[in-house]
Amino acid sequence: MNARPTSIIGDDPREWAIDAVARLHREAARSADTHLLHATFPGLPGIDFYFKDEAAHPTGSLKHRLARSLFLYALCNGRLRPGQAVVDASSGSTAISEAWFARLLGLSFTAVMPATTAPAKIEAVHALGGHCELTGAGTCPQARAKEIAARGACFLDQFGLAERATDWRGNNNIAESIIGQMQRERFPEPAWIVCGAGTGGTSATIGRYLRYRGLRTRLCVAEPTGMAFARGWHARDHDARATHATCIEGIGRPSAEPGFLFEVVDEVVEVPDAASIAGMQLLEHHLGRRYGGSSGTNLVACLQLGEAMHRRGESGSIVSLLCDRGERYDRTLFDPQWLSRSGIDPAAWLQRLRAIADGDRAQD
Repeated sequence: MNARPTSIIGDDPREWAIDAVARLHREAARSADTHLLHATFPGLPGIDFYFKDEAAHPTGSLKHRLARSLFLYALCNGRLRPGQAVVDASSGSTAISEAWFARLLGLSFTAVMPATTAPAKIEAVHALGGHCELTGAGTCPQARAKEIAARGACFLDQFGLAERATDWRGNNNIAESIIGQMQRERFPEPAWIVCGAGTGGTSATIGRYLRYRGLRTRLCVAEPTGMAFARGWHARDHDARATHATCIEGIGRPSAEPGFLFEVVDEVVEVPDAASIAGMQLLEHHLGRRYGGSSGTNLVACLQLGEAMHRRGESGSIVSLLCDRGERYDRTLFDPQWLSRSGIDPAAWLQRLRAIADGDRAQD
């Protein structure tokens, strides 16, 4: 593990916590809200699509919000002490954000990550002063993180605490931000908001906020095929387990997490990995830059929902998330040789998605 950074204040735990919380609040005040990008597709007239660019955060992903909330939760609950090491289990993006905040507070950080995590994510954690412990297929990252915490580190526990660490009633959470940014649009109350489920914190926050505001907007979770949220949602089964593996990092859990609130989700769309990768490629074509695999998963669900609205003669808006930077996947999901070695060919799905977006159903 890296040497412990210099503490930001003395060893008085209360004074240190006050200073740490103030630093996090100042960071939040310095961070501008993320852009809501607008797009239309010729094949889906009367439907406006919006993509909230969470990759614009300082740490490059949606997880910047979560990491700040997890540190605040640990501090305000007295779980994080001066000079204490910090640990969490992550497939990458949360770990990058947590390493960034740990450095801000002068704390050492260890990320327990699957060995299959995209190399660029591992490198990003190291660049921020964090340490990565990579686990094989037979080791549970959360269990390993708990073992490290038992030796005195603070376990941030994104999968166990994401749903409760985020203020779902407001305080500039992602749902409040989306609804606020939509106020002057043609269809200000979205027909759908689409997001993935990793910890479940984002879907829980959005779903509860929509009900709190009395909005008719429905929430769809876009999920890699056969993963735990989809299976659990259909049966309302918190013991559900995945039937497939997925190469889409950040979403698609093997088992139901504590933050999975099935009751606030109106629809689940399961997306094959090849379709998610095709969605990434289509996003790059339409938006001019690369985003990660979960963003492609979201786009596929958006197009399917939009196609169903179009068939029913409905107009409206659909909002989704661009979760992280595509550059993190240059050596995996965006690498043709890696896709070939992995037995994944997105070509047919790309043709199908283009047919929906462009309105050329003859291609489908």
